[in-house]
Parts: sequence; C-alpha cells; structure tokens
Amino acid sequence: MTSFDFDTVVTRLGTDAKKWGAYPSDILPMWVADMDFAAPPSVIEALRHRVEHGVFGYCLPQDSLRTQIVDDMQKKYGWTISPDDIVFLPGVEPGFNMALKSETKPDDGLLIQTPVYNPILTAHRHWGLQSIEVPLRESNDGYSIDADALDEGMGRSRVFLFCNPHNPTGKVFTREELGHIAQSAIRHDVLVISDEIHCELLLDGRRHIPIASLSAEIADRTITLMSASKTYNIAGLKAAFAIVTNPQLRQRFNASRLGLVDSVNLFGLEAAHAAYMSASEWREALLSYLEGNRDYLQSEIARRFPKIRIVPAQSTYLAWLDCSALDLPEPPQAFFLNRGKVAFSAGSDFGAAYGNFIRLNFGCPRSLLVEGLDRMTAALESRI
Repeated sequence: MTSFDFDTVVTRLGTDAKKWGAYPSDILPMWVADMDFAAPPSVIEALRHRVEHGVFGYCLPQDSLRTQIVDDMQKKYGWTISPDDIVFLPGVEPGFNMALKSETKPDDGLLIQTPVYNPILTAHRHWGLQSIEVPLRESNDGYSIDADALDEGMGRSRVFLFCNPHNPTGKVFTREELGHIAQSAIRHDVLVISDEIHCELLLDGRRHIPIASLSAEIADRTITLMSASKTYNIAGLKAAFAIVTNPQLRQRFNASRLGLVDSVNLFGLEAAHAAYMSASEWREALLSYLEGNRDYLQSEIARRFPKIRIVPAQSTYLAWLDCSALDLPEPPQAFFLNRGKVAFSAGSDFGAAYGNFIRLNFGCPRSLLVEGLDRMTAALESRI
C-alpha cells in the first residue's frame, strides 16, 4: 500500500482559509469542519492537468462522473440508482434549502434532531417554517433516537431534515433506526431531506446506509445530498450532488434554483471525479489516521480532563465534548479561546440546550491535536 503523510503540518495562514483566517494568527483553530491535510495526490494531479489546459469556461458534468457515482452507490452501499437521478449542486447547504423552497409552504413543520449542524438548525427561518426539535438521547454508549418522540414530531411535520452521519455527535444511524425513521416518514407522509455529506468517513469498519436505499417507497420521498468535499478535503471547490429517484420530485427540486443556485465549479467537478476514481487508498489511510487521532483524543481527555465527557465518534473527524462539569465562568468555547488561544465551535451553535458543549475538529496532524490539548490544559490551569 502507498504511504501517505498526514503528520506534516501544512501552513495555511495567508491562504484565504476560513478556518485559519477567522481568528488572529496566535489562535489555534480547531472549529469548522475543514481538515488540515492536503488533498489526495491524484486529486492534486487532476487539478494540475486541468489548469494546464488554460481555458476555464462554463462547464457541464461529464457522463463519466455520473457513471462513477452510480457505480459507487452500488459498490459501497448496494444502492441502485441511474445517472438521471443525479442533480449536481455547488453545495449540500444550497441543496437542502432548494428542497425546502420546493416542497414547503410557510408554517409547515420542519423536523430536526438536536444537537445539529447550524445551517440545519436554522434552515426553518429562511422559509417561515415551524422548527420541530427532537433531541437525540444521550447515554454512556453514545446517542440514539427517541422513537416515540420522533414519530410524534413526524406527525407535526412536512419535512424531516436528516443528518447521517450526524454532525456534531459523529453518530452513525443503525439499520434498525433508519427503518423506524423511514416507516414513520411514510406513515405520516413526510419528505426526507438526508444530508449524507460525511458518508465516506465512517470509522472502525462501519458501513454507511443511505436511508433511500432501504426501499423504493422511502426512496420515492427522499432527497439525498452527498459530496466528496468533506472526505477528500476539497470543500472550497464547491461541488456536491443530490440523488432524487422520484422524477416529479426531482423536477420540482431542480426548478427551485430560481436563478440563485448556480452551476457547479469546474475544478470541483474535476476534483470529485478524481477522488471517486483514484483516491480510495488515500481515503483508507486517512480513516486509519483519524481513528488514531480519535482514540488519542479520547484517552487524553480522560487523563487530563476527567470532568469533560466525550462519546467516541463513530464517524467524521469531529468530537462533541460536554464541559458542563468544569463549572467555567463563561461558555467553554469563549473560555478556551480567551484563556488558551484555541478556537472550538460553540455548543450553542448546535442547539440552545448545548451551551456547555464544544465541538473539536481532530482532522489535523497529531502535533496540532497535542498542541490544542496543551492549550486547553493551560487554560484550565490559569484558573488556579
């Protein structure tokens, strides 16, 4: 197997990187879901080759990319789709907002599971919808659905905006849980918009299950959103896609662009194609490195900060930390930023009830993860 280097720190200051540019240069950023690794070599080479062509006009997704996605869905998830089911987009967030514009009217209920990624949490505001929040149940073993509460919420909703794998908890929904969600959506005539952007970042050998792959009946009422961006660290290239097997739903979804959601970036399409075609070895090496970072983080949190509660992520490169027992004088994100010069995502960004949480991005060279933990230690020691 080819050896890939995830330990070298790539300097990102001065590169217009949002992650590193949002704070002063003395702050270590571990917040936004953006890894600090270079993209796969095959992706970089494909982009270099395209740049050398020298003409960067308007583009159309190539049939070969559609075919690659169709093959990937079958090979990775046992899900049979057709090339026509694929709608290319500049991002997953525009995709779920297009779907809400297409399929809802003001005051409809929008079901979400909290804590959840902020653009999902706040999406109802754009379209005058009623947010129906159903918290995930937390235990020492991780997170699970509250089946009764979810079913009750479905009964008051027009759409379920689903996140699987889940951000910020890193939860991977089981086939049994997905089956319950699907049956509830069918029973209550609810559309499912499924954000599956982290679907290739499952850890410990887990296998992703697209909810639409469970049956033709649930597929008929599902818009699935995916992208190569998170897995292969190419988010800035702005390319994603929806899979919509229902032709009428797909037509309405496409029509909701309304001149606001434009075509896909040329280089994003090139990068996605290269990633899916030739970066599987890199991805396997990445997953192994992320598992190591997660396990190291878990052990160091237990050793250094026994009052912080963390459930090991089943997917993604994001850790969800409960800092309630630290009894800090200010929200933990602000405390660690001010006292330790390390930036995490604020728990309140994922739901009003989570002000004592932080989300930590461990998708970085191990040395940066160690430095982040050292800065947390220094921040807590400053109180003594």
